[in-house]
Amino acid sequence: MTEKKIPVEQLIKEQIQRWKTLYDHSTGETEARLPVITVSLEPGAGGSLLARKIADRLGFDLFNREIIEQIAKNTKTRSAVIETIEKERLAGIKDFISSLIEDQYIHPDLYLEHLFEVIGSIGGHGRAVIVGRGANFILPPEGRFSVRVVAPLEIRIQNIVRSHDVSADAARRRIIARESRRSAFVRRSFNANIANPHNYDMIINIGKMSIQCAEEAVIGAVMRCLETNG
Repeated sequence: MTEKKIPVEQLIKEQIQRWKTLYDHSTGETEARLPVITVSLEPGAGGSLLARKIADRLGFDLFNREIIEQIAKNTKTRSAVIETIEKERLAGIKDFISSLIEDQYIHPDLYLEHLFEVIGSIGGHGRAVIVGRGANFILPPEGRFSVRVVAPLEIRIQNIVRSHDVSADAARRRIIARESRRSAFVRRSFNANIANPHNYDMIINIGKMSIQCAEEAVIGAVMRCLETNG
């Protein structure tokens, strides 16, 4: 007699319910304090899409551009200013920004202060997926599950070509520039190497698996870690 397989979706729903019961009984809280999943990504590797799928699957909140908007609100600064700072990754931009929008300039140190505050608040609440911004270096290891999404350069170039309708050369330049800025941001802000695999709980290579397989792998790993730690 062949054993009937239980759908993965059902298994995940049942596991989340067990987490809620466990956390409710152990902490006395009315709502489970499930962890934060941080997603660091190589440009063009598909990390943002993976983060959204994981958040949708688990019923978690997704934080990406929302972090920019919250920092802008906290500092009474336009979102475009925060976006400019993030795009330049805090590297040599003070004079450039000040010359354009002196009344709206925010010092990179103040940006970092508010970044820590916003991400710390998300971590305190839990049940969230955070994209980029060095969140895995801000939140304590016991409060997050950190994922790094990578892919071979040629795959990333083709992804950018398709998603932004640009030439392969333009896509390559875009990827190299973004990688450089993100690496510099993490090095200067956290004294860490963004590409060091030891800084993450899990490395996902989209060159070796589909987004769907990556989604299953991350959720499965998070489930297993919570079962073990619970």
